[in-house]
Amino acid sequence: VVLVGCPKLDEGDYADKLTEIFKNNGIQSVHVVRMEVPCCGGIVNAVQRALQACGRHIPLQVTTIATDGTIRA
Repeated sequence: VVLVGCPKLDEGDYADKLTEIFKNNGIQSVHVVRMEVPCCGGIVNAVQRALQACGRHIPLQVTTIATDGTIRA
């Protein structure tokens, strides 16, 4: 399943919605792919807060894409 969002352009905080998704579905892992620009750090923060709040251990992987298109890991 792919979810797309932009914390700079979208209203609200993703953490509450993501918490409910993580609680109520059989999510086994989460992989966030973000750009290296500072505002994209907000999506990682929201996912981390949601994972803590959901009451389950779900592994998280974050991949950062540089502005030149290279993968930073």
